[in-house]
Amino acid sequence: MSLVDFLVLLIVAGVCGMIGQAISGYSRGGCLVAIALGFIGSLIGVWLKRTLGLPELLMLNIGGSQFPVVWSVLGAALFVAVIGFLSRQNRRPMG
Repeated sequence: MSLVDFLVLLIVAGVCGMIGQAISGYSRGGCLVAIALGFIGSLIGVWLKRTLGLPELLMLNIGGSQFPVVWSVLGAALFVAVIGFLSRQNRRPMG
C-alpha cells in the first residue's frame, strides 16, 4: 500500500466516521476521532454482517485492500450511539 493509498483510506474512514456521528446525533472530537470511528465502525459493521449473514454492500478497493463503506458507517453509528448513551447515563445533575 502506497502513501497515497493510505491517505485515501484515512479520508474514507474519516468520512464514514463523520457520517456515523451524524446519524447517531452524538459528536465528540474532530478529524482524528472521526477516522478512528470509521475504522472501529468497519470492524463492528463487518462483524455484524458476518454474524447476520448479510451481503456485501459498497466495497472500495484501496491499494489492494477492501474497505466496507456501508458497514463502516452503520458500525460507527452504532458505536457512537452506544458511547453517547453510556456517557449521558454517567452524568449526574449538580446541586
